[in-house]
Amino acid sequence: MASSSTARGRTGRTGRAGRTGRTGRPPVTSREQILAAALHLIETDGWQSLTIRRLAADLGIGTTTLYHHVRDREDLLVQLIGHVVAQIDRPELPTEPRERIVVAMTTARDTLAAMPWAAEVLTVDGFMGRLGDTSVWIVEAVLAAVVEAGSTPERAVEVFRHLWYYTAGEILVRARTAVGPIDRDRLLPEGQTLFGSRDATELPTVAAVGDQWPQIAARDTYTDGLRALVAGLLGPAATSGGG
Repeated sequence: MASSSTARGRTGRTGRAGRTGRTGRPPVTSREQILAAALHLIETDGWQSLTIRRLAADLGIGTTTLYHHVRDREDLLVQLIGHVVAQIDRPELPTEPRERIVVAMTTARDTLAAMPWAAEVLTVDGFMGRLGDTSVWIVEAVLAAVVEAGSTPERAVEVFRHLWYYTAGEILVRARTAVGPIDRDRLLPEGQTLFGSRDATELPTVAAVGDQWPQIAARDTYTDGLRALVAGLLGPAATSGGG
């Protein structure tokens, strides 16, 4: 009887595991394993396929178990961003505060731009506050540099907010252009911004740019714009020596 019961128990477990493809493997419940599985799912099937139900099925656990670690899909994406940012190689930051800000924010842009799926939560104001300590070193670097440049901590927060909005906008436009839900070919035939046919009398400058706009807009001018924004927000840098 005990042997039969044990066999039935094994059959039940095998049946459940067989439906999820995890025969003989224990359920995965650690945060690190969950995030690794989510990243794997994004890399193989695209970020649109990432749902709590799909991830739980891939892990061979119930959605209730998964909800012990993440509140919802958006929370999962925030955790994934923090996981990736915490693992990147930190650049050597310059000693000059303004250039330190540029390097830190450029690192943030480059890291997040490589994750188009991150665009879904980047527009949620204050989402960085949900990241762990090891993931907000960029925020610390920028705030400290702004204070070192002569601003108050309160002003440093405002400066970071301006810089972040500029950076997030850059990331979102690039991400939506690459993988957004809009059919770009239908919106812009042949990928063109059709300015060349505009009325040169009413819009002389626009018409002069013409259909060069896509090529010009595709240039990476982020760092130049960032330096100009930092200079405008912090004012002229102090110079050493006598006048």
